Formats: sequence, C-alpha cells, structure tokens
Amino acid sequence: MLKLLFLGDIVGEPGRRAVIAMLPRWREEWGLDFIVVNGENSANGRGITPKIAVDLMRAGAAVITTGDHIWDQKEIVPFLDNEPRLLRPLNYPPGTPGGGSIVLETAKGKVAVVNVQCRTFMNPPLENPFLAMRDEIARLRQETPIIFVDCHGETTSEKIAMGRYLDGRVSAVIGTHTHCQTADEQIFPGGTAYLTDAGFCGPSESCLGREFGPIIQRFLTGRPVTFPVASGPVRLCGAVVEIDETTGRALKITRLAETCAAPEPAAGGKG
Repeated sequence: MLKLLFLGDIVGEPGRRAVIAMLPRWREEWGLDFIVVNGENSANGRGITPKIAVDLMRAGAAVITTGDHIWDQKEIVPFLDNEPRLLRPLNYPPGTPGGGSIVLETAKGKVAVVNVQCRTFMNPPLENPFLAMRDEIARLRQETPIIFVDCHGETTSEKIAMGRYLDGRVSAVIGTHTHCQTADEQIFPGGTAYLTDAGFCGPSESCLGREFGPIIQRFLTGRPVTFPVASGPVRLCGAVVEIDETTGRALKITRLAETCAAPEPAAGGKG
C-alpha cells in the first residue's frame, strides 16, 4: 500500500511556514510515502517563487501543483522549464513553459501526478480539460497505474464531472481553488478516491486566507483594494489517500483539517 498526502492551496508566508514545519512530522507519524502540495498562492497570496518551491520540496513535497495564479510571479517562468516537479495546468496550449504532469520513481513503484484546470468561471479559459485528461491519462497508464490528479476549478459540478469521468482510470481526483474544504470524500465504484475541494493551508481567521476588513470594504464600495494575507493560527487542509500500488485503486481516503499555532515570521519577510 502507498500512502499519499495532498495539501490544498498554500496561502502566503503563514501557510507555507506551517506546511514546512509540519511535513517532516507528518511523514514520520503517518508513514507517508509521497507528498503533493498545491503552492499557487504561497508567495504573498499570489503565485509561487523558485525559492518557495525549493523550500517546499526540501521539506518533503515530492511535487508542487498550481493553478490560475501560476504566472503571478515573473521569476517562475524560466524556473518551470528547469524544475519538472513544479507543475502548471496541463491544458495550456503547446509551447507553454513547464509541464502539466510528472512520473516519479518511489520505493513502491512509479507515481504520476497531473495538474489540470477547469474552465467554468476560470480565467484565462484553457483548452478542454476533459479532452486533455483523456489523452494524458491514456499515456500515463502505460507507465503506472498510480495516478493522482489535482483538479483546479471554481465549480463543484465541473470537478465532480471530472472525478466521475476519470473513475477507474486514476487513483485519486482532488479539487483545489475555492479554499473551502468539502465533506464529500469517497471512493467511486471504479476505485478512484475523490474530494471536491481539499481546502487551503493558511490563516484560519480570514476570508480565504486574506484579512477580513479590505474584502468587506470591497463588497461595500465596489472599489479596488489590496487584500493582505491574514495572520494568526493556521488551518492545514487536505487528504490522505491509501492506494494499492499494484492496481492503482484507492483503498481509503481520509480528510485532513488541523489547526496549528501561528508560525514565527521570517526575519524581514512578508507573506
């Protein structure tokens, strides 16, 4: 059996520092074999930098997935072609920097990770994710039956449809992007573990990781404002999936939602 941990969208310095602190402990306590995290909001709440990606991988993340904020930090563009373990959504047009999937060797066999972005209410609208996944999963299954999918999307319906579409062909489909963890974890009839949204890793006293005040002001006035990352205790959300390494079928999915004390900020750093 292979035990895989996935953590939802990491938000700002509080989220990433908490994740970096907790991953080594969790790996030992839970006997984890493979860790995937979504890091697309880890740089001050928007995007990811090369340094943050390296820090997350040094802490234990085997693969980092992203989403619609992947391009928000300009220095990430050249890094994507040099670090295949940092994924951008699969369904960008050919020629886009980086890749949308990866296969890595582990002590329990090869593990594939795919990052795909939905289209409903998402910008920019990308290529059809269902067609992109049809072709990519067919290719990956020639290498390994163990395939994990981060489905980054706004609507529950599109993510549920993707999970059902891929049932029996991948080990797990877990959604990201809304920062609100759902309570619908299950294993579909074909053996695919599913969760509509993993939730996020960021300040628990917040609006999706941001300070309440400016967001309320935006709703009151309709005028543009900045949304600083909040502070205080951090909520870490995701799921642990147990997978039969021979068949790739999920055996169990367990939702994770744990609150920890606010991490000490880096000297002179901002989230």
